[in-house]
Amino acid sequence: MIDDARFMDGHEAPLRLRALGSEDLQVISALAQDAVFPASEMAWRSGERRLAILLNRFRWEDRGRAEPERVRSVLVIDEVVGVRSQGIKPGDRTLILSLMSLGFEPGEDGTGTVLLTLAGDGAVSADVEALDITLRDVTKPYTAPSRSIPKHPER
Repeated sequence: MIDDARFMDGHEAPLRLRALGSEDLQVISALAQDAVFPASEMAWRSGERRLAILLNRFRWEDRGRAEPERVRSVLVIDEVVGVRSQGIKPGDRTLILSLMSLGFEPGEDGTGTVLLTLAGDGAVSADVEALDITLRDVTKPYTAPSRSIPKHPER
């Protein structure tokens, strides 16, 4: 049996971040920008009040390497009471999505909406009772298949 590569096999430590406020979320948003994932890797577990996404995250924090890297990461939004999407069909095994940013629109008494903006016209919004988001790397980094750094058109 072949095991997946783990961070313990390398020399780096995996990211494990938690956002409980808007400033924390800005850090996670910057590190998750340009993550790609199949729509089928996004799951809302209403009984657990959790939206989870398995991402292929670009490693913005370590751009000094000769080859750009990606790493598999799990993005988890907790305290979710409802989820809506626009421009995507969750569970579509052929649809590949690219995460552009994460934002938070506060409501009353700590509630609000977490907005995941996707490339193109796609978006996912999660209504939450409180902001509680984690980003955790779950594999060893690997060379980005494109061997290039994501670029964005200048406005």
